[in-house]
Amino acid sequence: MLVPEAKMPDTNIAVGDHRDLLDIIDSLRSQGVSHYVDLPEIIVCGDQSAGKSSVLEAISRMPFPTKDGLCTRFATELVLRRGPDTNTKVSIIPSETRFGEDREILKSWQPKADIGTEGLGSVTEEAERVMADPTAAATAAATAATAGGSTSRGREFFDDILRVELTGPEQPHLTMVDLPGLFRRGNKEQSDADVHIVRDMVERYMARPRSIILTVVSAKYEYVLQDVTSMARLADPEGLRTMGLVTKPDTLDVGSDSESYFVRLAQNKEEELRLGWHVLKNRNFDELKRSVSSAERDKIESEFFSKGLWASIDASHCGVAALRTRLSALLRDQILDQLESLVQDVKVGIDDCDARLKRLGPERETRQQQLSYLLRVSEEYTSLATQAVEGTYTAYHFFGKRKEIDKFRRRLRAVVQCRLREFADEMRLNGQSQFIVDSEDEDSRDREIRDSPRISRSEYVKDVASRLKYSKGRELPGLFNPLVVSDLFVAQCEPWERITSLLVEDILEAAHQTTQEIVEHITASDVSEGVLRSVRQGIEELKVDLDAQVHELLDSVVQHTITYNPQLTETVQRIQQDRRRRKVQKLIRQTFGLHTFDDADKKIMVNPIQLLNITGEGVELDMEQFGSALAVDYMEAYYEVALRRFIDDVSVLAIENRLVDKIPTLYRSSGFPEMSDEDLSHLAGETPESSQERKRLEAKQAILRTGLQSLKSLQKRGNVAKPTKQDRKGLPEDSAGTSARTPSRSGRSSVDS
Repeated sequence: MLVPEAKMPDTNIAVGDHRDLLDIIDSLRSQGVSHYVDLPEIIVCGDQSAGKSSVLEAISRMPFPTKDGLCTRFATELVLRRGPDTNTKVSIIPSETRFGEDREILKSWQPKADIGTEGLGSVTEEAERVMADPTAAATAAATAATAGGSTSRGREFFDDILRVELTGPEQPHLTMVDLPGLFRRGNKEQSDADVHIVRDMVERYMARPRSIILTVVSAKYEYVLQDVTSMARLADPEGLRTMGLVTKPDTLDVGSDSESYFVRLAQNKEEELRLGWHVLKNRNFDELKRSVSSAERDKIESEFFSKGLWASIDASHCGVAALRTRLSALLRDQILDQLESLVQDVKVGIDDCDARLKRLGPERETRQQQLSYLLRVSEEYTSLATQAVEGTYTAYHFFGKRKEIDKFRRRLRAVVQCRLREFADEMRLNGQSQFIVDSEDEDSRDREIRDSPRISRSEYVKDVASRLKYSKGRELPGLFNPLVVSDLFVAQCEPWERITSLLVEDILEAAHQTTQEIVEHITASDVSEGVLRSVRQGIEELKVDLDAQVHELLDSVVQHTITYNPQLTETVQRIQQDRRRRKVQKLIRQTFGLHTFDDADKKIMVNPIQLLNITGEGVELDMEQFGSALAVDYMEAYYEVALRRFIDDVSVLAIENRLVDKIPTLYRSSGFPEMSDEDLSHLAGETPESSQERKRLEAKQAILRTGLQSLKSLQKRGNVAKPTKQDRKGLPEDSAGTSARTPSRSGRSSVDS
């Protein structure tokens, strides 16, 4: 199925409005906006031997250098405008990497060569010299020393753009960017390394989503062997913004399979593109030798396309006159279609500059400037750190929104809360040296979630009974020495120190991460390290207090088993009641064969004597065993009470009071005025790189602000209509303001339905 070619929407733009539309976008490009935001443009791509220069010459009627193997080292922007007078203007748009004197030299550069008499080739060579060394080229001596000579091998490529503006009564309203031609091997003018450099440059331009890719393909070579075709397919897999252009059709043998193939290609039947294909006949060697005029060239081309298979191609798809109209309409509608998103991208760029400039702060040359900067940093640090600790998170530019997982670690309160909950769970599950179980059933239920070694209660009580022999006091038989409970508890809570140490490490790491994020967010890169050093030192000082508090809490745990919490006796009774209940359930199962107690309506028959025997069983006659069991009950009850208290004490007295609450105070401004000039300059002074970055951002911001004003004025133009959704779906083809399809010379349609 063939892809229908895109119809150029009828936007009712008058000639003057069309020019104004392109002029605004061109003014943005001349100001350098294209270095920061992708602008709608037509990029001309092709192999060096594809006849790309001849295409541009035919469109503009200006001689282009057509020497085989010649490689330009930069992009050339060709600006064509219709006007009553013929004018030519050549300039250079400096890249975003140019600063200071070099940038000013390039902006003010004017070629000494006359483009009208000497052609674009001389101007291109002159532009390349000034791009290579702007300062040297600005002096008369350097210019004289290099003028007229060919550039040397090993030349570099440039991101600067040579801008050629042509105005005349026969020019279309059109702007194109000509890229260096692709090649596979080096020669005396270009090295093998240049192959990849040119390819990378073309790929960068193709990747811009607002670019229309004009793919120039020579009929002299097999289509699939021309690199530009595969590159365009990678950049635009669906063929939505690529237009194909076939050159040199006269080199094909009449009636050959190759001729038939390229005719079908031009009819969008072989390689389907939404914007379709076009065919152009270049001047052949004889015509170049005779220096035929542009008018004569156009006449020869028209005669060629009126014969043979080429006559079957739609008249609006062949010849330079139709190409001018077609490209002009394509660019116009691409601008209108992308206008809204373009405005949004410019706004985003301005906001990004604002954020980066805010981080850099104002100039920091003098002591007062440095003090003012540090005061602002201190205030912003305190504000963000306070929000991070209190969990308010109102500074969305820093903390992000709730679902932004990558910014979660900036929310210190959330991180601390999550980690403390994990700490509490870990203490409850694995805080015991041994997990005491009353039965195999309970052991099997908890085996999946506990890491502590398990021991049955009966074995544990026997072990305690053996210990009681060595701690006998004056207590009566069946009772126990209170110190035994303390010994058992100290042994049971041995993992607490390890679990708490891991908690402290994690909270300290979270504090370091959050404060680092804050400092890097509010300071310039050349200042952040000094501020971070101060904040880290403060955290290390807090760590000393935190460790001391944790050790104090651990020491208090193991020193004395003291509590006045009534839950102790309540817990002892609950433990004993639960154990008696399980024992009675076990006896009932054994006596009556019951396996479950879930059915409340289930009844059993039992006589009173049997019931008394069941409930009276299990009386412990061994007084030592009874005392040991009671000691274990009290140890377990005290463990629960102490565990709750320890979890809260570590969370509040240690983590919160000794560390988290003090984080907002780590970078206060009170000590700044007493700093020496040297120390102050070392901390807040500006590096040359930082100064250069500020200048770059300020220049970028100024360019984008000016561009935004132009775009907004364009949006307000009531007589500039935006393409409709139906237009963008692309139905038939493009034409000069008409929606009717132009028939082919033979009366056949150029695209099958």
